[in-house]
Amino acid sequence: MTGHGHEDLPVAARVRRLEERVIAAGLTDDEALDAILTRLFDTATPVNGARIVARAWTDEAFRERLLTDGSAGAAELGFPTLGIGGGGYRLRVVANTPDRHNMIVCTLCSCYPISLLGPSPSWYKSLAYRSRAVREPRAVLAEFGLTLPDDVEISVWDTSAETRYLVLPRRPDGTGDLPADDLAALVTRNGLIGTAAV
Repeated sequence: MTGHGHEDLPVAARVRRLEERVIAAGLTDDEALDAILTRLFDTATPVNGARIVARAWTDEAFRERLLTDGSAGAAELGFPTLGIGGGGYRLRVVANTPDRHNMIVCTLCSCYPISLLGPSPSWYKSLAYRSRAVREPRAVLAEFGLTLPDDVEISVWDTSAETRYLVLPRRPDGTGDLPADDLAALVTRNGLIGTAAV
């Protein structure tokens, strides 16, 4: 809300001011906004992202489709990439490999695929994570307990309102006989963000 005299207000207060302006314009009301948030948070969970990963680990054709068009891949499993208010975003899925580790951040705010990962953790929204993840990703990952070999390249993906990212972790060794539900149970929200291995 730059330029409207609200820059010094906490984020929640600025959001409420925006809601009040939208309501005053007759575009919605509090009940409709509450209903949208209830629908979103009733079904938003990291289990959704974990199910996508488990399918990619067990179905090579799906994995290729998912990496080509993450939004279409998520929709195949019944997870449309909808943002708050029903507006869509483009989902990009980035795969970890033996030579590359991916992590996601939103340097401007905290854009994040809520429907696939559940509500974002407080550290994801913190200025420290948002600024340091791009500058010193290896150090940030080490603070999360993930130390990668020096020859592993780290790619940091900056999300936005238009494009959100999901990390496809490497499938753990020795899981070849596990059914999809058991594989999904191995996947954590931090693994989907890239701050942990699976």
